[in-house]
Amino acid sequence: MRFATPAPPLSLRDVSGYSFALVVCVLLLGVLAWMLRSQRLREKYTVIWFGVIGGLVVLGFVPSITTWLTRVTGVKTPINLVFILAFLVLLVVSIQLSVEISRLEETARTVVEEVALLRLDLERHVAGELDAEADGDRVVDEPG
Repeated sequence: MRFATPAPPLSLRDVSGYSFALVVCVLLLGVLAWMLRSQRLREKYTVIWFGVIGGLVVLGFVPSITTWLTRVTGVKTPINLVFILAFLVLLVVSIQLSVEISRLEETARTVVEEVALLRLDLERHVAGELDAEADGDRVVDEPG
């Protein structure tokens, strides 16, 4: 009678890099969904990150795409291509955030200028009322 030998326990070395990447992508999707739902992240940024994660999932399910892209672009090894793509994604995100910061700085400057003008108008209005009250308290000798 032959008994089946039990399978050895899995270790981290047995898990392929693609499987690990897919698990990380699923976890990141969960974190992004939570951040979007709790309004910690705006929709326009979520679209960018969902696109990045979607690209990673596609590369995880079909790793031959990376090899094909390596041949097409002339890069020597697939990992170099992955690093180049990661750098480009981070560069695009950095530029997009810089544009957003510039726009917000301009908005803040405009708001500060409007508040200063409103404060000046208020001070002039209050000073005008005080002058009018002071003129009303004076007895003016009118001819006649």
